[in-house]
Amino acid sequence: MPIPPSLRALLRTIPTLAPVSNRAVLSVSGSQATEFLNGLLACSLQGKQTYGAFLHAQGRVLYDTFLYNSPTPSLSSTGPTYLIEYDPTPSEAPTLMSLLKRYLLRSKVRIRDVSEEWDVWAAWGSERTKETREWNWARSGAVEPVWRTNEWPWGTENGTILDRRAPGMGKRMLVRKGETPADASTHELAGKDAYLLHRIMHGVPEGSVDIQPMHAFPIESNLDAMGGLDFRKGCYVGQELTVRTYHTGAVRKRILPIHISSPTSLPPYMSIKPSLLSTTDSAAVKTPRLRGSSTLLSTIAAPGIGSSLGLALVRLEHLRPDIALVAEEKGEQSWKVEPLWADWWPEQPPDEVHDLNSLV
Repeated sequence: MPIPPSLRALLRTIPTLAPVSNRAVLSVSGSQATEFLNGLLACSLQGKQTYGAFLHAQGRVLYDTFLYNSPTPSLSSTGPTYLIEYDPTPSEAPTLMSLLKRYLLRSKVRIRDVSEEWDVWAAWGSERTKETREWNWARSGAVEPVWRTNEWPWGTENGTILDRRAPGMGKRMLVRKGETPADASTHELAGKDAYLLHRIMHGVPEGSVDIQPMHAFPIESNLDAMGGLDFRKGCYVGQELTVRTYHTGAVRKRILPIHISSPTSLPPYMSIKPSLLSTTDSAAVKTPRLRGSSTLLSTIAAPGIGSSLGLALVRLEHLRPDIALVAEEKGEQSWKVEPLWADWWPEQPPDEVHDLNSLV
């Protein structure tokens, strides 16, 4: 269902500035830095700032990342300097530093951890016009934004990325550690929870909680719709399965915003189970057994309404009016879960809609 007015009222529409917590930054520089990263990232790197992901060979996500052109050029390195912003939370995946060094070989590239030099901030609410997008659909259910403008969609100001993962997300900035962004003079300063609520309401997954390393598939995690995948570029790690899914597979899950009856935030990875609502003629109609479950991801208590909001990896076959979804905690307590569609999410044309059970 679309986001109701009572929840939409939680969105901050005034110019807002907030820190983004739990982020690390690596510097990758050298004369072969562009070629090196382009062979690893699932997006196309054209020497410009972008958003994308590192995948492992079986096509699952290791890290979703923002890649900036450094706002301060290196005096000790020839060639470009890129700053990679990512979530460093320990997981089953190798650290990003060790992952990059694994492929370094004899490339003329230098890799450094510069997390102690930079803070990450997000700003939104100053857009004057509402963005509309065109979309390119695949038979599988994968979808890509179509950038019609001649301007680079992620922006050209070094150290500042236009956050095009969803309309209304604003921009993202690297700021020297301990300093305040210049936008503080024109934006209201908010806390990190304001940014979390902002991206949940826009249906934007981010980091290791929402895009679980070594487990999440990029298309199910909305990286296609958020502009983080290039299905037409040359070889990169994880390309084979990703492109095969795009052309011949079926997207059976998506990360969606959800409304939860719990008054407090819930821990991630709780199971969300479906149940068939009873109908007057249910005995006469034979219905197929409901398969699988969905998974709870990031959540936050919604201020002032006695419930919470979050993101969940939802089985699309469960998005039916006769199916109720419930998050359960080891069978002890349960909460009603209501999936929502973010305002910007593309509507699949009727001639591109397919029965998920008919696709293999």
